[in-house]
Amino acid sequence: MIRRILDGLYAGSAWAAGICMAAILVVTLLQVLGGFTDIHVRGTDAYAGYAMAASSFFALASTLKRGEHIRVTLILDRFQGPTRRWLEYWCLGVAVLLSGFFAWYAWDMVYWSWEFDSRSDAMDASPLWVPQSAMALGVSILTVAFVDEFIQVVAGRDPARNDLSADLQHME
Repeated sequence: MIRRILDGLYAGSAWAAGICMAAILVVTLLQVLGGFTDIHVRGTDAYAGYAMAASSFFALASTLKRGEHIRVTLILDRFQGPTRRWLEYWCLGVAVLLSGFFAWYAWDMVYWSWEFDSRSDAMDASPLWVPQSAMALGVSILTVAFVDEFIQVVAGRDPARNDLSADLQHME
């Protein structure tokens, strides 16, 4: 049940990243069309930037859990057995801590932007807590994915593939 919820969270995060990418396209097209028609929509640069940041963070958790995340295995591949397993624990533990700190401070930034009613410097003067919330949510989902990955590695699964065939290989 929990596995299905987490997988749904990661899939939803991928969809959110796709929606943000589509928003970037729409905003960019508005800017291009505005150049031809001399009709300019205020704040489009800022909105494109907000959508880009949000899409990046939303995509990270999904790519990690699908095994499509860039993993630097240059050092890990040189080790086998318990040494490699402990290095995996260490790497994922550091990733959990760093992403957790980033999530904590991202939500702290959202809170203070909301508290002080911080606004964009662009002509639209959008409240900053809105795009910051998307970024904070994305990095929070990434933290959940790293914790999930850490638990999977502790349970004996191969972090590179995250599937049951990797479990069967460890049993043989």
